Amino acid sequence: RVRHLLGIRGLTPEEALGILDEAPRYQDVANQPVPRVPILMGRTVTHLFMEPSTRTQASFQLAAKRLSAEPLAFVPKFSSLSKGETFLDTARTLASMAPDIVVVRSRESGASHVLAREIPTAQIVNAGDGISEHPTQALLDAFTIRERLGRIAGVRVTIIGDLLHSRVFRSNARLLTMLGAEVRCCGPPTLVPPGLDRLGVRSLLHIAEALEGAEAVMVLRIQHERMHASYIPTEREYYREFGVTSERLALTDSAIVLHPGPLNRGVEISSEVADGPQSVILDQVRNGVAVRMAVLAEIARSSPRSHKTDG
Repeated sequence: RVRHLLGIRGLTPEEALGILDEAPRYQDVANQPVPRVPILMGRTVTHLFMEPSTRTQASFQLAAKRLSAEPLAFVPKFSSLSKGETFLDTARTLASMAPDIVVVRSRESGASHVLAREIPTAQIVNAGDGISEHPTQALLDAFTIRERLGRIAGVRVTIIGDLLHSRVFRSNARLLTMLGAEVRCCGPPTLVPPGLDRLGVRSLLHIAEALEGAEAVMVLRIQHERMHASYIPTEREYYREFGVTSERLALTDSAIVLHPGPLNRGVEISSEVADGPQSVILDQVRNGVAVRMAVLAEIARSSPRSHKTDG
């Protein structure tokens, strides 16, 4: 059983595949006359989002609702954090309320680990922490790849963009290589972190080489909000050298195209590619709800309060 989901490093291949195998069950829930199952009935899911989010936050909120949880939304700008309270004090305040599950997103790497330590009675799900990890995004990306290509093992995946500041890249690199995919990456040298060989990822300098023969292409945006220096000359120059266009996509093996969002059209990806027949970007959004339902249900089963009727 998975007690917390703090990062991909905390999962075994069997646990990751178990979540992916459960997700189709929750896709079916959306098609029910009443799209709800009682797996989390009577439990509180706190959404602690201290960083802007559209897809992840809405997806987790809908996932909790469809599992019949009692939601508690935490809005930082309307909380004591806006008055100078530290994150640690906020965590201790939450602990006194005895939440069952806390879904947390933070600009600070390691925030989910702090909550796991400070709220020992709660189960913690990392919805993105700094540049460290975004495990549920990686899980839904892997699910989407398997859904469209029929497998993950042996799939040639190319990840292009701002790799240095991307928690999505780190979680995907760990998960996809763990499940047997061949992962390559490409980006400006200033935006490629060192030590990629430790992740089992092959780094390539030229985008044409990185795209050749790829079956799945994951495009990442430039994360200006995490930059404290100039990493690229201009966005126009970046698009000319590393933008994923129809012409470049033709180098692949009819690859599907993924993007975690938000998209910056004309910077890292063209509209023709983003809206084209090989794009699975909206599939990722749809699959995100089912995969996050599977994650919440899985960690709930490891709780002493787990319902005997669950599963």
